[in-house]
Amino acid sequence: SQGLRVPIFEVAKGQKSVATMAEGEPKKRTFRKYSYRGIDLDKLLDMSNQDLMELFRARQRRKFSRGIKRKPITVLKKLRKAKRETAYGEKPEAVKTHLRNMVIVPEMIGSVVGVYNGKQYINVEIKPEMIGH
Repeated sequence: SQGLRVPIFEVAKGQKSVATMAEGEPKKRTFRKYSYRGIDLDKLLDMSNQDLMELFRARQRRKFSRGIKRKPITVLKKLRKAKRETAYGEKPEAVKTHLRNMVIVPEMIGSVVGVYNGKQYINVEIKPEMIGH
């Protein structure tokens, strides 16, 4: 048999529902704190290359253990210089490179890299989610 259907939530006259209250006031956005394998971003920035290497996956660990070559080091130096020369709150100047297989380290976050695709340079802003790739 069919029973009576009673509304579970009923809004009394003169009261605003939860949905209309949320529409009237702008909600503040809270950003999720980024962590790589359970370690916060600010701690990652303080880590040495050896400590970072232990966090990375096997392919990146192998690349680091075989030594960081001259070209990636020069790209990192250029990125540091570009970051230093920018005003607070602005994006740094793009650093052009042909290195498409470079491992992203926490130091590079916030930089803009012009990656050569064989024909032109494509600007890529480095975000925390890109660490280790």
